[in-house]
Formats: sequence, structure tokens, C-alpha cells
Amino acid sequence: MPFPPHRTARTIAAALSSAGLLVLGVAPLASADETASELVVEKIAPVDGVKPGSTFDQPVVLTNNGAATADKVWVMYSATRGLDYAEIPSNCQAHQVTAYDEMTAKSNVVCEFDQAVEPGATYTPGKPLAIKALPHALDDVLRVSVWDHAPDLDDAATPPVAGTAPAVKLVEGTAGGEATEEAVDVPVTSVNTADFQVEGAELTGSPGDTVTLRTKFTNAGPAWVLTDEGDQLPEVRITPPAGTSVVKADGFCEAEGETYVCGTSQRWVDEGKGETYTFRLKIDKKVEGAKGSVALGDAARPFDPEKGNDKADITLKVEDSGSTGSTGSGDAEGSAGSSGSTGGNEPEAQGSQLAATGSSSTTAVTGAAAAAVIVGGATLLGARRHRAQGLR
Repeated sequence: MPFPPHRTARTIAAALSSAGLLVLGVAPLASADETASELVVEKIAPVDGVKPGSTFDQPVVLTNNGAATADKVWVMYSATRGLDYAEIPSNCQAHQVTAYDEMTAKSNVVCEFDQAVEPGATYTPGKPLAIKALPHALDDVLRVSVWDHAPDLDDAATPPVAGTAPAVKLVEGTAGGEATEEAVDVPVTSVNTADFQVEGAELTGSPGDTVTLRTKFTNAGPAWVLTDEGDQLPEVRITPPAGTSVVKADGFCEAEGETYVCGTSQRWVDEGKGETYTFRLKIDKKVEGAKGSVALGDAARPFDPEKGNDKADITLKVEDSGSTGSTGSGDAEGSAGSSGSTGGNEPEAQGSQLAATGSSSTTAVTGAAAAAVIVGGATLLGARRHRAQGLR
């Protein structure tokens, strides 16, 4: 879904969650069955300073806090797109989940252990799963969850493929860390950079002409960038040249005085991807030396050491007679909206049009919640999918 400026990841998640729960009237889950097993995972410390291309072992400690024996155990690993797996045991299966809605792409591994875990017992895989940092790794998340049944596959998952490395068994361990519930998220920070940059435009026309302005925001990599919860989403600030007026603004942009603050189609930007912002401008009059600009917002970007391409000019050459209506990026009439970091899709285009017509993001969220009522139980199934894939 398109994210307009000034929205944080925390705000968006809260809006979606609140709207869906209020409309559906979903009550909190009932307390755990006192006669069932209750598998939990110990908290895992963040992993910092990983070099792209390297691997690290991820130990997992699980305990049965329930009153009944778990006859079998499944451990699931779910990694954001900067991470992968060095080798996969034969008692594990791997699958991919493509990005959808506000969920990032994932690489998942589900390991099945045909071993009983008694109440109060603590176990750990005899050999930790090896995690690999890919060349585009930066700020990633590894989710580890434990199950007493085989987790359901996400609807967007690829067919599972069994590993080829020797099978791994659970071995008895000792509980010593902080136990969480069924899942724990592990932040994984890699030593990498990402170059956010913008591209300006050159406009030409005569007074009275309407011309198309296209500017670009790109993540030149090598890393992808995932905005964490509570952090400011990427912004691009576009100021048209003096002597022009905006006939139609891009759907991801909102006016702040003479400047337009533009958001992004997702809360992540893959390497080599970004946004194209399209405006229709009317040339009202000739202003000597008129020059606008496109610039990145002032949010901190510690991953981006290259600051020379954070701002670019939008120039305007006004001719005394004749009409060209051209720009350096072409002049497709009525073309407004952005091509998102995921390559663009129909829901994103619809979100752009909602923003362009002045519809608020709250209206869009309410509409999505109403649609959830129509499909009924599909939303409840989605809750299980999100647990399996992770909150990211």
C-alpha cells in the first residue's frame, strides 16, 4: 500500500490493526489450554557487525512450559530479504514468500523434530542453523518460532524444498535465558551502505503551456533499506520552479507551502529501486533564472555516506514564443503517480489515485477493513499467516 509522507511504520501498523479489529469485533485469544503443551523460545540477542557474504550460527533454546508433552516439535526461521541460509538439514524444508501488502519478502526454513518434549524440558538443535548475509544485507530481522504442529504455509509461499545437509536432532539443554512466547525477533545488522539519491529535471515551454515534471528517487545500493517501526519513512521534497503552478501533483505528495513532501510506496526500498514522482505544471510567466529543486528529507541516514547526490535542480527554460511542452523525462499527458520500490502494482496505483483525489489514508484503511468483513474468515486466516511469516 502507498505510504504518504509523515507516516511512521508504527502509525501505519496501528491504523491497520485498529480498523480491522474494530470492524470485525475480534476478541483477544482465549487463555492457553491448561492440559496442552506450551512451547516457548528463549530471547536471542541482536546480531551486529555482520559482513555481507559471511555466515553466523544461530542457536535456539526451546522449553515446554505446558502441562502436556509435545509429541513433535517444529522450529521455523523466517528471514528478511538481506539474509539467507548457508546449508539446510534434510529434516528441514525451505520456501520463499514474496512481498505483499505491508509485509516484506521472506526466506523461511521449517525444521521438523520427531522427538517428544516433556513438560518443563529444555532442548536445543544439536547444530545451530547457519545464517548467511547477502550482498544487499543491512538492517534485517530473523524471526524464530516454535510449534507443536506443522505451521501453515503463507498463501504467497513457494513450494517447500527439503534440505540436503545431514539431519539435525534436538539435544537436552538448560534454560538460562529470558523465555518469550512462541516467537522471537532477532535484529541482524550488517556492515554495509546504501546510497539514496535524487535526479532533477530540465523543463522547456512557453507561458501558458502545461508541462510534465518527472523527478526520481533511487536507492543505488548496494544494500536494501527497511524502515524500522517508529522510524520516519523516507521523504523527498520537491519545489517547482518560480513562475509555475501545479495543475496536478503526484499521488504520493502533499503540499507544504511551495514545496511538496513526497512519500514512498512501501516502508522498504530495495537496491536499484525507488520512486518516480510526476507533476503537471503550468508555466504562468517567465522568471529569469527560475530554478526548483528535488531533495531528500532531513531524516538521519547513517547508512548513506554519499551526500553529494541528495539534492538536484529542476531547471525551467521559458521561450518567448512557440510551445514545446517538453521535459527531460518525456511528456506523457495526465501521467500522475509513482512506480514503487516493488516495481508497482494495482493496489499501489489505486492508493496513488486516492491520494491524488484528496482521499485520506484513514479512508483507505477503513475501506480495507470493510472489505475484510465481506471476505469473513479470510482475515482470521491471515492472522496465522502473519505469525508464521513474522511481523515485518
